Amino acid sequence: MNSANLPQRVRVTAPRAPGAAPAVFPVARELDEQSEVGEVFLSSLIRSQLRLALVVAGGFGLIMVGVPLLLAAVPQLSAVEIFDIPVPWLLLGLGVYPLVIVSGALYVRSANRNEKRFQDLLDEG
Repeated sequence: MNSANLPQRVRVTAPRAPGAAPAVFPVARELDEQSEVGEVFLSSLIRSQLRLALVVAGGFGLIMVGVPLLLAAVPQLSAVEIFDIPVPWLLLGLGVYPLVIVSGALYVRSANRNEKRFQDLLDEG
């Protein structure tokens, strides 16, 4: 089929009234007006972000406390060396940084997902 034979696309729009306000969805309107319902939505987002931060920090803290406890519970690990470096040093020195990176990446991904859900709620109305 030849492109010259295809009908031309036309965009149909209504003229905008001079004083018309843009369409605001009900949830967004509640937030803009700072009503009690808007406060509930916003506090829900803040609570979910706080809960996420506490879970990630708690998990990170448990692992950080668990490593020294493991080393105290199994003193034979202190005698083991890899490349003339004691295992406790390797665990605390090299094991912490990947844990920090993974914890941070997990937190950022989950926080973005929470905010995306909140934005979707605003967009839906």
